[in-house]
Amino acid sequence: MPDIIRFYSEGAKELIAADCIIFGFDEDELKLLVIKRLFEPSMGEWSLIGSFIKKDENLSDAPKRILYELTGLTDVYMSQLYAHGDVNRDPGARVITVSYYALINIQNHDSKLVKEYGARWVSIGKLPKLVFDHNEMVEMALNRLRKEAKYKPIGFELLPQKFTLPKLQSLYEAIYQKKIDKRNFRKSILKTEVLDKLDEKEKESSKKGAFYYSFNEENYKKLTEKGFYFNVTV
Repeated sequence: MPDIIRFYSEGAKELIAADCIIFGFDEDELKLLVIKRLFEPSMGEWSLIGSFIKKDENLSDAPKRILYELTGLTDVYMSQLYAHGDVNRDPGARVITVSYYALINIQNHDSKLVKEYGARWVSIGKLPKLVFDHNEMVEMALNRLRKEAKYKPIGFELLPQKFTLPKLQSLYEAIYQKKIDKRNFRKSILKTEVLDKLDEKEKESSKKGAFYYSFNEENYKKLTEKGFYFNVTV
């Protein structure tokens, strides 16, 4: 037993953190929530939102706490991304961080909380230089999002409950940073049979108006159980 105690006590001591890559969709742009650091090292520079893991906190609970404290949101789409353990990644100390990426509906978040923290939504196309290896984390998260959005309906997490097909196409164009053929996109998305057409139109963009749709999660689950494979042409 003494040998075991010594084995643990002589082990290296590292700090463990969780960093959140929080995506939102607004003004036809994919955006990232960033914050200015309030402490050294790199105080005043742009950063992802993160925190050290609390002593009595499970790793999986930390990003949920971080997201709630900043946005007031719970029960959002979140996925563990990667464990970043480069020895010199943080000049302040030996810090191992686990990154998570989250997709939220910007309309639902608490904008007052965001302002209180000094956070800001920034377009992916105008992303500033972030501290440490945070830009690499964002790039990894974008790659994951782009890979999964084709084969999973996770893109709907970024939209309000009802949306038009033009808005849905704008979302996919923002994610993939390219123009998508309108006809092929609509054909492939409607073929999935996971959208419900509503008896309501959005008439702010045009006189004719575009019908609203909603994502039918229950139908998606039923179809998946039968071997359905979600696939969107982009």
